[in-house]
Amino acid sequence: MLSTMTGTSFDATNHARIAELGQRVLTGQAITREEGRWLFHLESAADIFDLLSWANRIREHFKGNKIHLCSIVNIKAGGCSENCRFCAQSAAYQTESPRYGLIDPEPVLTAASEAKANGVTALGLVAAWRGLDEGPVLDEICDRLRELKESGAARPDASLGIIKRQSVADRLKESGLECYNHNLESSRRFFPKVCTTHTYEERVETIKHLKQAGIKICSGGILGMGETREDRCDLAFSLKELAVHIVPINILNPIEGTPFANHEPLPPLEILKSIACFRFILPRQEIMVAGGRSTNLRDVQSMIFMAGASALMVGNYLTTLNQPVEKDLQMLKDLGLDPNWDKHGFVDQPELVQ
Repeated sequence: MLSTMTGTSFDATNHARIAELGQRVLTGQAITREEGRWLFHLESAADIFDLLSWANRIREHFKGNKIHLCSIVNIKAGGCSENCRFCAQSAAYQTESPRYGLIDPEPVLTAASEAKANGVTALGLVAAWRGLDEGPVLDEICDRLRELKESGAARPDASLGIIKRQSVADRLKESGLECYNHNLESSRRFFPKVCTTHTYEERVETIKHLKQAGIKICSGGILGMGETREDRCDLAFSLKELAVHIVPINILNPIEGTPFANHEPLPPLEILKSIACFRFILPRQEIMVAGGRSTNLRDVQSMIFMAGASALMVGNYLTTLNQPVEKDLQMLKDLGLDPNWDKHGFVDQPELVQ
């Protein structure tokens, strides 16, 4: 115990333990699940800021000052058959989310041109449905991916739901798809409280099909759905076991009409602490802060990079607004961070194994 000039005492053991774990990660070693849980349960602001400082060191050590930017375009909106309780696009809930069928090529290519103009590396094609199977819809999706690849404007990414056949994943790869987003959302234990129309295992199976096809994986989850800190820790370790490449961290933005509409928001410091814990557990992955950051983090958004984030979703989200891209780019410039991310092959993640 150390004493300050005011006579207040604080426990220095946490400071030393955070430093020991941070130093271990910097030297290429891993922390255990028990140690990860301990980090997620840190309470005092002093300890959390210690944690953020080490997460920033880890980010700089493995990622330098590069920040990976990506954006998305909704190619089919609303009317989804799944009942994910956070989602405004589920047909099970009455929301003001728009509904439309599969869009024409022009909006995709326009979005790609805008992404390129803003220095955004990747454009994800996102569809609100259960998943993708053989048939005319897959044919059309493959056409969109080829067109995006041929444009050269942005890396072709996608988030198209559950894939149950290896042949579908293989066709997506052949069409130019480089990275696929399929979030685990939360821990295996908590997932049934998020969705009951499909299983956690179906999500894991989808990721394995895509990896078998040689497609990079973007998978993360949502904070603030009522999960425990243990659930957040278990999610991070599940993503580590799956050796995903990009880990999007979303923060629940409650939408009127959904079952999670009345959830209390997480405190910003709890969110920043969680990002830092993900960085300790996943030191080489791209940690991307995505949906809900403007609403939940407000004036402390820039601190996500001190917390270990190395990637950013820019532009508007599927059903909610984000701050202008120009403001995000200025934020990166002010912090001395470089959005010119050129490692399309994820060559800085050589140790990731399936």
